[in-house]
Amino acid sequence: MKALLLREIKTFFGSPIGYLVVAIFLILNGLFLWVFEGEFNILNSGFADLSPFFKLAPWILIFLIPAVTMKSFSDERKQGTMELLFTKPLSNWEIVNGKFFGAFVLILVALVPSVLYVITIYTLGNPVGNIDFGSTLGSYFGLLFLIAAYTAIGVFTSTLSDNQIVAFILAVFFCFIFYFGFDGLSRFFGSFSPLVASLGMDFHYKSMSRGVLDTRDILYFASISILFLAATVYQLKSFKW
Repeated sequence: MKALLLREIKTFFGSPIGYLVVAIFLILNGLFLWVFEGEFNILNSGFADLSPFFKLAPWILIFLIPAVTMKSFSDERKQGTMELLFTKPLSNWEIVNGKFFGAFVLILVALVPSVLYVITIYTLGNPVGNIDFGSTLGSYFGLLFLIAAYTAIGVFTSTLSDNQIVAFILAVFFCFIFYFGFDGLSRFFGSFSPLVASLGMDFHYKSMSRGVLDTRDILYFASISILFLAATVYQLKSFKW
């Protein structure tokens, strides 16, 4: 699996894809947080916190991560290298995990420079250092789990078609449904609204953003990730026939 993981990372950074993903993530966040007027502009908010970044990031990643994962297996199918992949001494789980962690590491690389935002907020605070580190750290953990879930969904949808555009659209759709869809649907379920809302990622992501790492939130994201990775393994088994 290590060899496959390294191959995926080399593929991303051996082409413009990896650098483009990092650049787009940083540029979009930078423009919305520091330049464009609106609810996400930190300078206009009057508060020394990164909550606008953590509200904005899931919406940018909902398009960025599918763009990274769309070629995971669809490209292998289109190029006819899927059979070659199966000849390697790897189990289906190792193949899927190699693809998953390759994309996950790329997104983490894009996320690392955002630490500069923390330093900036720390400096701009009045007094200096007036920032809620507990909430910020919890938000980062929530974002990591959210990235893992998005990536698992993206890897799965890449097995559904040999067309990368189709895989991208399906990944965006599933990520949107799991992030926002349940919250939107909960308004139609009356007394069951809290239960329906709790099925969505947004509910658990916001819970972790408060700075409290509840095992229920961690188990939720872990379950979503494992569910879609297991579905990917099942899809791979069907390709062998």
